[in-house]
Amino acid sequence: MSAAEVTGLAFAPRSGPMQWFRSVGLMLRFDAGRAREWAGMMAIVQVMMGAGMAITYGFFYPVITPLVALYIVTGTPTLALIPLGLVMVPIGVSQQKVEGTFDFIWSLPTPRTAQAASTFLLWTALSIPGMLVAVAISAWRYDVSLTVTPAIVPAVLLSALMAISVGFGMALAIQNPIIVNLITNMLVFVVLLFSPIVYPLSHLPTWLADVAQVLPFYAMAQVVRAALTTGIVTDLAHWYGVVIAWTAIGWGVTAWVVGRRR
Repeated sequence: MSAAEVTGLAFAPRSGPMQWFRSVGLMLRFDAGRAREWAGMMAIVQVMMGAGMAITYGFFYPVITPLVALYIVTGTPTLALIPLGLVMVPIGVSQQKVEGTFDFIWSLPTPRTAQAASTFLLWTALSIPGMLVAVAISAWRYDVSLTVTPAIVPAVLLSALMAISVGFGMALAIQNPIIVNLITNMLVFVVLLFSPIVYPLSHLPTWLADVAQVLPFYAMAQVVRAALTTGIVTDLAHWYGVVIAWTAIGWGVTAWVVGRRR
């Protein structure tokens, strides 16, 4: 975003849909310019988290049956999306707070809802390439042929949006960057060890399975898995409902913080 564009926004009307969409476009240019420094590394982290963990999980099984391989491969997209939205987004926002750039961004003459929308759009777009590469590597490693349906588009976009929404809302609501860092590390621990993303829910104890059905991680995996397979996922509407509910929570927290901040 150039100085002339910022100045133009300062004197432009700050209401109306056209002004809002223009603000989103300008913020996207601004955020994308800042993302050039780390977008490549982020894609590498996604591939390592998705494909790397999928390959690692294969070492836990003495025999990898076709069903086991299918669960691992169809869980790879979720493994790639979770660290992006629930770890890297809140860490990035916390880093901006420490550097002082966060207050600068919020002081720009654009609606704060447009700034939040830019964040969601940019991170969702950045999440797709690394996820696709991770799935391709995982499918090649286990020699699995996926049944990709058109439902993959809303499944991936909704899952990415949910992770980013919750991560962004958490980062805005929690002022202390150290606490944000602790929570993100805990999330990685919970996801990798106790979330049934690459194995059936029935493998968990009853009480832990009940918890997993409330948290968004298993629901994300089910929504994406249903778009890549046939006959494995049941009660799909319920899992979509869980993901949508967590997305609404993330947006709600974001709207609440944006409305309170002066």
